[in-house]
Amino acid sequence: MTLLSRSPLSPEALLISSGSEWFSLAEITDLVETRARVLREVRESLSANGLVHTFEVEPDVEGVVELLAAWRAGFIAAPLNPRLSEAARDEARKSLAMGNPPEGSCSILWTSGTSGRPRGVALSWENFEANAHGSAERLSLCRDDVWMASLSLAHIGGLALITRSIFLGNQLIAPGKFSVSDTVTLLEDEEGPTHMSLVPTQLHRLLDEWGTRSAPQRLKCVLIGGAHAPLGLVNRAVDSGWPVALTYGATEMSSQIATAGPEEVRAGRRDVGCPLQGVEVRVSHDGELMTRGATRALGYVGNEVGKLADGDGWYSTGDMGVIEKGGRLSITGRRIDRIVTGGVTIDAIEVEEHLRLHPAVTDICVVGVPDEVWGERVAAWIEPVVSNFDLDEFESWAANEMSAASRPRMWKVGDVLPRNANGKVDRTRVRSAF
Repeated sequence: MTLLSRSPLSPEALLISSGSEWFSLAEITDLVETRARVLREVRESLSANGLVHTFEVEPDVEGVVELLAAWRAGFIAAPLNPRLSEAARDEARKSLAMGNPPEGSCSILWTSGTSGRPRGVALSWENFEANAHGSAERLSLCRDDVWMASLSLAHIGGLALITRSIFLGNQLIAPGKFSVSDTVTLLEDEEGPTHMSLVPTQLHRLLDEWGTRSAPQRLKCVLIGGAHAPLGLVNRAVDSGWPVALTYGATEMSSQIATAGPEEVRAGRRDVGCPLQGVEVRVSHDGELMTRGATRALGYVGNEVGKLADGDGWYSTGDMGVIEKGGRLSITGRRIDRIVTGGVTIDAIEVEEHLRLHPAVTDICVVGVPDEVWGERVAAWIEPVVSNFDLDEFESWAANEMSAASRPRMWKVGDVLPRNANGKVDRTRVRSAF
């Protein structure tokens, strides 16, 4: 399939910008065809098992061209984040040799691997197109919208943004690796982006850099997902006039599962809204969220990775949640974020939310550490605002504010929390620090 041929834009219409230079649909098509000719020569020399193009890519014009050229040449595109460790990249490549992608695959993305070995997720054109139309309906997208590519193309949020924009005829600004200062410059431009997709860490840094000024008037939506968005961060953005949309998604569901639009969030909603058009969500007997629909991926790629869905097509997300009145979805945590200490079950996310209320805390990660007496002990890694953080004072504050069972008993103060290539806190590394 030629994705560019599906764009409703005319050939002379502007499609993508580097942040300083615009390229028309015709110009990008020429660049893609030139690169695709080279890739076809490579493809013709490969066996049927080698028709996956694995490449490191940034969210810039060159990266988008490489992605589109891989598809144009007939490859299954498997982008890798350059900031993955070499070991993680090797593991991803090895997984491709352990099993053929499902029929109909057009792309393979790797899950973050924060709780184990990375797994390749095989996605189809039907998945991406269903996501595009569901997202367009939920966010009221129109042809004049301009998206900024702020996430890695190896991240489902970044890749789906590209396919969605081309399917819908939206323009793209793809400046490369996320830079707060460059993002501010683009937002100050009268022809800057109308829509952005960020992880919470990026939003936090953007708000700090932007300061007390009014939010950009041209901006219609800042889609926040990829990790738990702290309540304080969301309130700070909304109070400053930023048009925040809260989304919940998964690589296995081609990005968004449910989304609360800016108007809903502005009105005080802090859930993630209703499932997108064509997506079903239910809660299992033990509180885990299950989902299915046209956006559900084809399957996993690799050796001994397990089935992606059950016999009825339901994908187990690993997340805990509730479906509220009107079908709205609230995420209460992840199964792996539950800590059982002394027979009491503690939700790590709830503890983190409470501890973030302290003004000296920039961010925090709470995990369970194995303990022979208690089963698990609650431990916390603090990312402080200042270097001379007073841990004794903080512990005293926590003792007054929290129940004895939920209060961390092990502490680590570090400059920054360890994160994976997609910006999520790496809980495995946090846990190993104790």
